[in-house]
Amino acid sequence: MTQVALVTGGNRGIGLGITRRLLADGYAVAILATRPEPTELLDELRTSGPDGGPAEVLYVQGSVAEVADHARFVDAALEAWGRIDLLVNNAGVAPTVRADLLEAEPESFDRVLGINLRGPYFLTQRVANAMIAGRGEASGVDRPVGTIINVSSISATAVSTNRGEYCVSKAGVSMGTQLFAVRLAPEGIVVYEVRPGVIESDMTAGVQEKYDKLFADGLAPMPRWGRPSDVAGAVAVLASGQTPYSTGEVFHVDGGQHIPRL
Repeated sequence: MTQVALVTGGNRGIGLGITRRLLADGYAVAILATRPEPTELLDELRTSGPDGGPAEVLYVQGSVAEVADHARFVDAALEAWGRIDLLVNNAGVAPTVRADLLEAEPESFDRVLGINLRGPYFLTQRVANAMIAGRGEASGVDRPVGTIINVSSISATAVSTNRGEYCVSKAGVSMGTQLFAVRLAPEGIVVYEVRPGVIESDMTAGVQEKYDKLFADGLAPMPRWGRPSDVAGAVAVLASGQTPYSTGEVFHVDGGQHIPRL
C-alpha cells in the first residue's frame, strides 16, 4: 500500500528536495504552498517515482499560518488517498528585514512566529488526530503508525541578534517536537526534529558571500554548504520506520557545525 506524506513548502528549496526524495521512495505526496500551482514542476514531479516511474502528487495552495488552510490540506489528502503516514513541517520564513534586537518590529515577530511556529503546531495537531482516527486496530507498539518530522534550524540554539524572531521560532519548534513526541508516543506516532545548518536555498542566496567566507574560515568541520538533498536524506531515514523505539530526537544536518570546538 502506498504511503502518504504531507510536506509544507514542498515546492521549493529544502522542501522540494524532501518532496523529490519521498516520491523516489514511493510515497504519494501532498504539498501545501502559498504560490499558485506550478504546473511544469508538478508535471516533472509526477514522473519522479521509484526508478523514474510515475508518482502521485497533490498541490494545495494555502499558508501554514492559516488554520483554515490546514483543514483543506488534510482533507484533500484524505480524500485522494484515505490515509496519512507522514507529516513534514518544513515551510518557514526568515524576517523580511534583518533588524537588531533593539530595533525589531512586532509585525515581523508575529509574521515569523505565525508561519514558523504557530502554523506547524496546529497543523501537527490536526494531522495527529487524523492519524489516530485512521489507525484502526494497529497499536504502533512495534512499528509507528505515523511519523511527524519538524524541520527546524541550527538557529534553535545558535544566536543571531539581527534575526531574533527566527531564532525564537526555531527554538519553539524544537520544544514543540518534544511536546508532541511525549503526547503522541502512546498513540503509536513518533516525532523527530531535523535541524539543518547552512543550506543552499533561496532563503540563503542573499548571504552566499558571507557564508562562503565563514566556511573557508572553518564554520563547520565539513567545509561546504549543505544541500536540500542532505536534509531530504535525513527525513527519509527517520520516515523509514527503522527507528521505532526512538522519538523526540534531533538529527543534525550541518556538517558538524553544532559540535563545540576549542
